[in-house]
Order: sequence, then structure tokens, then C-alpha cells
Amino acid sequence: MAKVISKDGTSIAFEKTGTGPPVIVVDGALCSRAFGPSVKLARLLAQQFTVIIYDRRGRNESGNTQPYSVEREIEDIEAIIHEVGGSACLVGFSSGAALSLRAAAGGLNITKLLLYEPPYVLNMGGYNPPADSEAQLKKFIASGQRGGAVNFFMHKMVGLPAIFPVVMRLMPVWTKLKAVAHTLPYDAAILGNFSLPSIASNVKTPTLVVGGEKTARTLYNVVPRLADSMPNAKHIFLKGQTHNVSVKAIAPVLIDFFND
Repeated sequence: MAKVISKDGTSIAFEKTGTGPPVIVVDGALCSRAFGPSVKLARLLAQQFTVIIYDRRGRNESGNTQPYSVEREIEDIEAIIHEVGGSACLVGFSSGAALSLRAAAGGLNITKLLLYEPPYVLNMGGYNPPADSEAQLKKFIASGQRGGAVNFFMHKMVGLPAIFPVVMRLMPVWTKLKAVAHTLPYDAAILGNFSLPSIASNVKTPTLVVGGEKTARTLYNVVPRLADSMPNAKHIFLKGQTHNVSVKAIAPVLIDFFND
């Protein structure tokens, strides 16, 4: 594990594995090097790429300088890009895909971009999260209700059945989720009002927007619409996959795209 200092002085923990062109993995909500798909994905990519996985600010071993802003998270990615040579490919999952898109729109030196199901909403049917999600999450965190924040995220934002977070509370993973619950407002801030961002039309980076064939309708609809809104993007769907994509399913797609 190594650390890089972001522009505002925040320490960002990361690790590198493999050899080849640099690929930075940007996690979605609640994930970090300690929990989530990035470690397994890095192992699958390490023979062809230098894979950088990192703890987004506030998670695991990274700092959490306040006040938070999306711009600071983009600066974190910029610091890592500088550390690994000045340019990199990015692969982002869920809200991490939305953050990656904003990083590319912000002018970072990103050579290629792969976005897996950024959770925007098109109002074309399916589940829609509350427009005030960020404010509600902040209330939970301010009152010390980390479990309540995770429950709100799973049920109200993701749209899982109400029983799901109840069952999760009985599992060991619940402790890990609560440990990073204070960063859920950060993900909500990145997504804003959940609408397809107009900044996408400014991103000229070669981009592949990826979805799962079995994912929720709301997320499925976004994939082609986002790709169509970008000047240098295409989209594909992975057979049998949902929002919780298998790293074994996405790794070959990522390798082909970044090597093309």
C-alpha cells in the first residue's frame, strides 16, 4: 500500500499491481480496497496492465478532509494519475462510473474510459430514487444513524426490497457497510439530481458504456442513452449480468477495449 497527497492535503491510499499501461479502478458506493470487486479485478488484469486500486476519500485508509466536494474527489484521481506517469485508463463502477465521467469532463488526462452502469435516471419507467437523497443521507449521518443511512441507500436509492437491508443487518458484512456509511452522501452529491449529465457531451475520451442484460430497467435504459450523448462512445450489454457484475465477465471486455 502506498499513499499520494491530493491537492487539498488529503492522503489517498492506493496500491499497484501488474505491468503495462496504467488502469485506475474507481469504486462505487461503500466499496474500497477492503471490500468490493477491485482487488479481484486487479488480479485478472495484472498480466497486461498496471492496475491501480485506491480508497476513495473517507474510506478505509484514505483521509477525509472536510468540507467534502466532488471537485476534491476529482483531484484525488488527478493526483493518482500524476503519480503513475501522467495519464491512465479509468474503469468506474456505479457511482464510481459517474465520478469517472466527471473526471474526464474536468479535463484529466484519461486515455480511455469504461463506465459500468452509472446510476442515472431517465424517467422512462423503473425505480427512481428520491431527489433529496443527499440531504436525507446527511441527516442520518449527522444524527449518528449509520445503519439508517445504509438502509436508506439500499432501499430508497437502489430500490431493493425493504427486507433486504433487514437481513443484511444479521450478516457480518453489515459492520463493514456501516464503517463507510458516512461517505454515502458523497456518492449522492456526485449523482446530483440523478439525471443524465449534460457534461457527457463534452467528453471526447474514447468511452465504452457497459451494462448487464439482467440489470434493473432504470439502469438498463441509461446505458445506450449515455453512450449516444457522448461524441466518442459506444455501448454493450453483458449476458447474464446485473448491477453486481462479475469481475470474470467484465475483465475480458475491459482488456479488449483498453488494448484496442
